[in-house]
Amino acid sequence: MKVKLLTTPEEHREASLISAVAFHTTISDTEEWGRKSESIAVPDWGAFADDGKMMARIINNQYETNFDGHVIKNGGIGGVSTLPEYRYAGAVRAIFDSLLPQAYREGEIISTLYPFNHAFYRKAGYETICWRGEYTLTPAALAQYRFEGDAVLWKTGDDVAPYTALYRRFTGGYNLAMRRDDEAMLRRVQGEYFKDRKFCYLLSEGGQPVAYLIYQDVYHNPAAILSVKDMAWDGPRGFRAILGFLSRFSADYGSVELFLPRDIELFSLIHTADAYPIQKAVSQGYMARVVNAKKLLALMKKPAGSRFVIRIADGIIPENDGVFAVCGENVEETDAAPDLSVSIQALAQLALGAVSLNEASYREDVQVLGNEETLREIFVRKPILVEDHF
Repeated sequence: MKVKLLTTPEEHREASLISAVAFHTTISDTEEWGRKSESIAVPDWGAFADDGKMMARIINNQYETNFDGHVIKNGGIGGVSTLPEYRYAGAVRAIFDSLLPQAYREGEIISTLYPFNHAFYRKAGYETICWRGEYTLTPAALAQYRFEGDAVLWKTGDDVAPYTALYRRFTGGYNLAMRRDDEAMLRRVQGEYFKDRKFCYLLSEGGQPVAYLIYQDVYHNPAAILSVKDMAWDGPRGFRAILGFLSRFSADYGSVELFLPRDIELFSLIHTADAYPIQKAVSQGYMARVVNAKKLLALMKKPAGSRFVIRIADGIIPENDGVFAVCGENVEETDAAPDLSVSIQALAQLALGAVSLNEASYREDVQVLGNEETLREIFVRKPILVEDHF
């Protein structure tokens, strides 16, 4: 088996057809489909059989993401696909074995993905990041809220700058929130609402934007569903504006599907006559991997003057595998005895703030060996938000 970066239009075309097979894509014009894939601009990896046939491919998208007040390079894994005749041959794992060390050399700090199977990607060092609650409720459950400001429906040609500004203010304190410019925001809001049933509203009070809301109108019998896809708000006033706007739809929708980051618990905030009909599920649809452990540990927020020693086990990126002394932004390999021993999977959860040290200690691949008081101050839960898909 051979693994390499795809460089020619023919290779990108072949890879796109592999993904079309894996993702059950209907293609009416294979030539047009192929032409659109020939000039892919992000790293596109392929695994080849001994006879030269491409077996599998992975795309490594390139993003910038928030982390503890910093902006870091974030690889976004997509297009993971294998032809049926090559399944269980180790082609995807072979690509990861080449892709991840190369991502390290090119400055990536973390890598993330949307898994079809958690166990499959855990073998490559990824771990689950549970960051959101998904609520299902009736608009009537929000009847206590009123929005008296202006709601403006976005249409083609409108300026997206107010949306971008709101998103940046809202996501500034959230780890894993991807950086958006106006071009990225335009991709989020654009669509034909009468055709796609997608609606984007900018909510303002006193002439100032306080929130935006993007939702999908989903046909459902006996009553339609309002499914929130993206939103941002300025503080409590903006959040209440969204809830007040959603409360208007009692005559239009049987239910509202609303997601919230886990640091905002809807049951603790709204006061309805009866909260039992509100349902909540926890989403496990995101995974992360540490690509450069030393840089992530250096940037991670810590109490002033704190020091600790950590042992990390990583079977794919050798630079991450070892024992490191951490003091402020200084991270060096050491022969000292570790205070904490973790797998690369557990490190992702701990450093990004998906779990606290107390929670992580229940994992078999986490051992607290000393300096526990300092470690508990460092490894805490943090606000996380992921609204972009790749």
